[in-house]
Amino acid sequence: MRRYFVYIMASRSRVLYVGVTNDLARRVNEHKQALTHGFTSKYRVTRLVYFEEFTDIRVAIAREKELKGWKRCRKIELIEGSNLTWDDLSPPLIFFRKRDARLSS
Repeated sequence: MRRYFVYIMASRSRVLYVGVTNDLARRVNEHKQALTHGFTSKYRVTRLVYFEEFTDIRVAIAREKELKGWKRCRKIELIEGSNLTWDDLSPPLIFFRKRDARLSS
């Protein structure tokens, strides 16, 4: 069964980003390492503060669009409903460069 995630990332100054992915750990890692140039790297949006899991990509995309349409205050209420202190919910990740991964094989 495939899993999809709608997630909210935040910067230390609480700039918010809403996204959808089928691999939450990989996507959070990309945000943390600023691997893609754009909004999240520009504003240093690196903390996973909220996520929801789905089994249907269409439902996940619809939820992402719904959250993106919300006003900021409503997104904050959603985050603080389960993560009052805005803790980073991402698991500790170990980052390997491609050449390092080959050495351990």
